[in-house]
Amino acid sequence: MNWLRKKREQKGFTLVELMIVVAIIAILAAIAIPQFTEYRKRGYRAELNSDLKNAFTAAQAYFTDYPAASVDALAKISGYGYQKSSNITFSAGNLTVSSGTITLVNGALPAGANTGTVASTGVITMP
Repeated sequence: MNWLRKKREQKGFTLVELMIVVAIIAILAAIAIPQFTEYRKRGYRAELNSDLKNAFTAAQAYFTDYPAASVDALAKISGYGYQKSSNITFSAGNLTVSSGTITLVNGALPAGANTGTVASTGVITMP
């Protein structure tokens, strides 16, 4: 009979209480996960924007030494201060002092929203 008394004195959570906690956690996760995904996308867009600005600045430094040249590869400006981020790749470019663009792609963003372009005037365009 002593074991019966111990069984009744044991404390714990009921199945209903545990189900309520699981439901609350599921609701919080349903709200938090999409927000987290959007925060990451914003971060990747900021990374692309930063790399475009840095590529333009390095290109301007390159043009001070080679005013008649064009930037058609990132290797030309890497010696002038440009360091690409890990997700960024060079897509296209033919930037001169007075015309052209450099296009970079962020591989972490979804297709269609992953490219950015900087013009010879410094204007950055991103989707």
